[in-house]
Amino acid sequence: MDTNLLNNYVLKAIDAYPYDLEETVENLNYALSYESDNAYALYLMGRLQAEQLGNYEKAKQFYAEALASKMDFIRVYPRYIQTLLNNENFDEAQKLIDFALTIKGIDKGSIWSKQGQLYEIKQEFKKAIKALKKAKLFGYNDGFISYVDSEISRVKSKMKPNKKKSKNKKKKKK
Repeated sequence: MDTNLLNNYVLKAIDAYPYDLEETVENLNYALSYESDNAYALYLMGRLQAEQLGNYEKAKQFYAEALASKMDFIRVYPRYIQTLLNNENFDEAQKLIDFALTIKGIDKGSIWSKQGQLYEIKQEFKKAIKALKKAKLFGYNDGFISYVDSEISRVKSKMKPNKKKSKNKKKKKK
């Protein structure tokens, strides 16, 4: 297959997503019919399934196929991890986070942010804050650092009600 034609379909799908879903799907189907293991087309199909249709199981399938095709395709990891978190596949998410942190060139700040989110979901707030602080170390722009600071603040606010409850229990015992 002519790679220029394949790239043309993938680029048209990228350009159309998320504004024209019909065109996105049409171009992705063409691209995948020419090359069924095209990592970018599979990745975008995973995004479409997760973000637009809420079909996390199907999205997981596409993301896994994209990574099977190209393990160092770093764009997949944060989205795949988020899909696993949304689908409550916490053990899988942890394994993917651990692996993603070993990949050269990956946005470690983003992956540590996902680690913090996983800990927060599990209500391990101290670990979540620690992971988010680590994410901040890998932040190289003000927008990301501000985002992480707001996440830390939000997680800390979840800890405060727990402290108040435990103090009230101690007062009642006395």
